[in-house]
Amino acid sequence: MGRGQQLLVVKLGGSSVSSPDLHRWVRALEQSSFPTVVVPGGGPFADTVRRYQPKLGFDDRAAHEMAILGMEQFGLALISLSARMTRARDREDIETAIEAGRIPVWLPRDVALTAPDIAKDWSVTSDSLAAWLARRMSARHLCLIKQLDVPEGSQIEALVAAQIVDETFSDQLGNYAVSIAGPGDLATAGLRLTDGRVPGHQLSDHAVGLSVAAE
Repeated sequence: MGRGQQLLVVKLGGSSVSSPDLHRWVRALEQSSFPTVVVPGGGPFADTVRRYQPKLGFDDRAAHEMAILGMEQFGLALISLSARMTRARDREDIETAIEAGRIPVWLPRDVALTAPDIAKDWSVTSDSLAAWLARRMSARHLCLIKQLDVPEGSQIEALVAAQIVDETFSDQLGNYAVSIAGPGDLATAGLRLTDGRVPGHQLSDHAVGLSVAAE
């Protein structure tokens, strides 16, 4: 992708399913002037897998695939809510959508289940998958949209300890800036994305010398 260095990967948390903010985040993302890829979270779809695993007894590998299917369910919902978003399963789909001015929503099952560097268990969530995709696509920015606000200058180690991101997140990071956006960033998110700025607070220990949107 010729514009790869400007690429923005956005993970939209599945917890937003039950929030009135969901439609506002979709509208904000539609205003992005970046070439943008959306990675859907698993939210209640993945939570259902967690709830029924001990009852039914299926193993972690099956649970991992089922949770990824949960991400795809949320992704399909996002596509139906947006005039600009479209489905994408691999790099070719993503690049084709971006060249057409669309926002690809990554449906990760085909790629994630065959990638040797992605664990097939609960240590990997949509946060790590978004980080992995951003690295593979040579993105410039990764933004995690969550239903909580984090302080300016937060560090990844602290976020892992607080279970705000999963334990393998830092292992998947690449040479790009990482920010986390929460409800407090929503009011200005559309304007920032229109202006070529990323909403949220940049993590202090993974700035890689890039100016994101926390100025």
